[in-house]
Amino acid sequence: MSKLPKKHRFLDLSDYGRPIAKIIAKNLQSTSFTPIDVTLAFVISGCIAVYCIIKGYYWYAAFFLIFKSILDAADGELARIKETPSYTGRFLDSVSDIILNFFIFLTLWYLTDSTVVATILSFCGLQLQGTLYNYYYVILRNRFNGDTTSRVFEDTAPTALPGEKQENVNVLFFIYKLLYGVFDKIIYNLDKSASTGKPLPNWLMTLISTFGLGFQLLIISLFLILGLKNLIIPFFIGYSSLIFVFIAIRKLFY
Repeated sequence: MSKLPKKHRFLDLSDYGRPIAKIIAKNLQSTSFTPIDVTLAFVISGCIAVYCIIKGYYWYAAFFLIFKSILDAADGELARIKETPSYTGRFLDSVSDIILNFFIFLTLWYLTDSTVVATILSFCGLQLQGTLYNYYYVILRNRFNGDTTSRVFEDTAPTALPGEKQENVNVLFFIYKLLYGVFDKIIYNLDKSASTGKPLPNWLMTLISTFGLGFQLLIISLFLILGLKNLIIPFFIGYSSLIFVFIAIRKLFY
């Protein structure tokens, strides 16, 4: 099952790894590998990327960052193919993403002349970008009967789906709220009426998809390969200004 019906799909620039992710999922369909196993694999890939950044192996770092993005899509694809959606996997995926993002920016702070304040602002900007993209995307998915494992408002722990334990869902939801809660609240308060407004057009969702984690990691990879690691932190601070631009467009026209 796709995340959106065909009529409402848009060109997702952060989802460039989906074709390969589908191949990986298809090859794992008849095996004992689970979506959570794939999630753990992308955590390993992300950790290897961080190690490569520290060591200055930027081409390898770029490879493992992009491979992490592919595996990040593959776990969801495998869940859909095996028809085993789970909140455990959904929250584990998100928690793993933010922790890896933190270590990437911690590493960049260590290797560059960036200040602690600039690093924190850049990391928070990156997370707010992703939160806005997910906020609008989940609204579309819920409105048009797409994948609904993610909810527009993650206020309470959801009821466990068949095949998963409620205790695991509760623990991961708590960690999710602890790590993402402030970003969710900020974006919601910036655009409270998004869920009741007009559906965003495909062209606008494509632009907003540059806030998706896959595209963010691609940008980081390109900066590393080009020897511009010192510009990654200031770039994401500046790029975050588009959050207000996209919200203003949504409020004014949709």
